[in-house]
Amino acid sequence: MKITVETIVNAPIENVWRAWTTPEDIKQWNTASADWHTTQSFVDLRVGGTFSSRMEAKDGSMGFDFAGTYTNLVEYQLIESAFLGDRVLLVEFLNGANGVTVRETFDAESTHSVEQQREGWQAILNNFARHVEAKQ
Repeated sequence: MKITVETIVNAPIENVWRAWTTPEDIKQWNTASADWHTTQSFVDLRVGGTFSSRMEAKDGSMGFDFAGTYTNLVEYQLIESAFLGDRVLLVEFLNGANGVTVRETFDAESTHSVEQQREGWQAILNNFARHVEAKQ
């Protein structure tokens, strides 16, 4: 099953792309709630390159790595990647009159409900928009 979340970022496409693909930025926005944070991030932005982000509870009780391989890149337009086995993530950057729509479509996993996954990914995407807009 595919899940899609999206947000509109009121910023130039170059700034949106940079914040999505820069490890220092990723560490600032990549969290679904205030009790989590991203402690490490790595990006090798090229087809066949890898990415990883270490997400941890701030109290140290748990953490996990989100990692994968880039399978297709079109600068300022899309990033496709594969992660956790056969799961796929497509991130589209749609430049429009009201800002940049960032749309993520990904394969659901079986551990959490579809609604939990949608809410978590949407929360991270909302943090991303706030982060980019605050840097303007």
